[in-house]
Amino acid sequence: MTDSPRRRGRPARTDAGTGPGARERILAAARTEFAAHGYDKTSIRGIAKAADVDPALVHHYFGTKEQVFGAAVEVSFEPALFVPDVLAEGSEGVGERLARFFFGVWENPVTRAPLLAVIRSALTHEAAAGVLRNFVLRRLLERVAGELQVPDPKFRAELAASQMIGIAMLRYVVKVEPLASADIEEIIAMVAPTLQRYLTES
Repeated sequence: MTDSPRRRGRPARTDAGTGPGARERILAAARTEFAAHGYDKTSIRGIAKAADVDPALVHHYFGTKEQVFGAAVEVSFEPALFVPDVLAEGSEGVGERLARFFFGVWENPVTRAPLLAVIRSALTHEAAAGVLRNFVLRRLLERVAGELQVPDPKFRAELAASQMIGIAMLRYVVKVEPLASADIEEIIAMVAPTLQRYLTES
């Protein structure tokens, strides 16, 4: 009598890689893989290998590759929670506070990995572009610009985003020198006045 075909879904509990920490290992591996290779060149099989689990377990927890990506790039904090801090002193100095928050996220290796995955994938995959729009624009910049009650807040938010994302791309992804190795305080000092102008000047 032959064995019945193996069904897709959760692997048997005796398979390597199952256990309470499997889901967290899959997420960590997915962040690393997407950050290193982008969406198109990352595979479920590659994520499973990096996490030391059966590929079926990845499907069991997250479903499709797009769903794995969405879970992997969900950053470990809610940007909207920092809006009150950015706006704490009103419009004065908001450009510096915003730059300090945004680049502080990028300078932290823990929060940098999912953002690298988003940036590297946004040009070729709509899911990544959507995450980028939601994270930077809707949950942060549009709320800041809206609270400042300036004309065309969405347009101003997009201008601010273009400045910050462009720098993030060149510094952390393309690694163009001397920007890539410049002191972050120097970058903040030079970028903050531009952000201030975008977000506050009538």
